[in-house]
Amino acid sequence: MLAGARTLYYKEVLRFWKVSFQTVGAPVLTAVLYLLIFGHVLEDHVKVYDQVGYTSFLIPGLVMMSVLQNSFANSSSSLIQSKITGNLVFLLVAPLSHWAWFVAYVGASVTRGLVVGTGVLAVTVWFAPPGMAQPLWALVFAVLGAALMGSLGLIAGLWAEKFDQMAAFQNFIVMPMTFLAGVFYSIHSLPAFWQKASHLNPFFYMIDGFRHGFFGVSDVSPWISLAVVGSSLIVVSAITLRLLASGYKLRS
Repeated sequence: MLAGARTLYYKEVLRFWKVSFQTVGAPVLTAVLYLLIFGHVLEDHVKVYDQVGYTSFLIPGLVMMSVLQNSFANSSSSLIQSKITGNLVFLLVAPLSHWAWFVAYVGASVTRGLVVGTGVLAVTVWFAPPGMAQPLWALVFAVLGAALMGSLGLIAGLWAEKFDQMAAFQNFIVMPMTFLAGVFYSIHSLPAFWQKASHLNPFFYMIDGFRHGFFGVSDVSPWISLAVVGSSLIVVSAITLRLLASGYKLRS
């Protein structure tokens, strides 16, 4: 299994790296544009934590948003492209277990997410260095969040049969949940109802826990965030493995 997973992982990494200008460079540019627009407009008007400027607060949110969205895009786009172009058959005839598929696709998604996140951080940190109070927390949430989104991307790729279905999944589920997870604001600035609603969004815990690694403070305890993200990853991974093992929409 290990050899097959390693080969498939290498193939998936090469797939996004061959077009890195699109898969890495474009998300970094998008994050910089968000920072320039929101940071410039709101820097003097929004205060989130004591001694933390809005631009500094915004940077970890943009980094994690990029990690999550690109981790999802990597596994989902790869699978749907293989299904539509017909080259998925070459993987189906190979002696690969569902665990090998899972490890390779999710591993490549984590790799792309971390590469993009590192690029976003390297470019945006010059605008307002956010600091790194507890880097281990940031690393843990970046890896767990990327793995969760890579698994979710596999589910979306298995379910979708054409590109517009995949676009609908991303535009109506992933994108809104990401933007409403506290990327651009602290949930304490929201009315009580929307604060409670935000706590139902697992994306919020990924971003809030990641931000805790930069400032040492967050909207909720990082241990609570870790429990929510960890349990969500276990559930989504179990569903993904079950679908892969059953061959769901792979041989249709």
